[in-house]
Amino acid sequence: MVRSEEEYLSESAIRSARFTSPALFVLGGLNDWAGQTVGDYLAVSTGLCVCVCAAGLFGDDLLQRGYRSDRAVLAYVAAYPGATTRQVAQAVRTSERLASRNLDRLTDDGLLAVASDGAPWALRSHHLALVGGEPKQTSSP
Repeated sequence: MVRSEEEYLSESAIRSARFTSPALFVLGGLNDWAGQTVGDYLAVSTGLCVCVCAAGLFGDDLLQRGYRSDRAVLAYVAAYPGATTRQVAQAVRTSERLASRNLDRLTDDGLLAVASDGAPWALRSHHLALVGGEPKQTSSP
């Protein structure tokens, strides 16, 4: 079995990636401030560019975090059809609220279906959505 690139990353590597964008933002701001104090407008523009790039990295990290969470939830429900929101949250080690948000997003996208509509949100069970008796196929990017 081939391991994906993400499986090779340790938790410390992932945490350090989340530290990079705020650190770059601070360094860009300091460069901008230092450039303004001495009148070096090239340093000012460079500092502003670094700040904008750091903000983009931060936004991308937030977006990817949501995708990673959705992928983990979808994989768990595929392996355990009928899993409740509470079971999914415990399995992927997240809060029930976040697991519910992921399940709702995947249900809205048509990848999952709710098996028990009348139950409270923490006890709703989900399974893969079926199209013509088969699990729905998604197009790969």
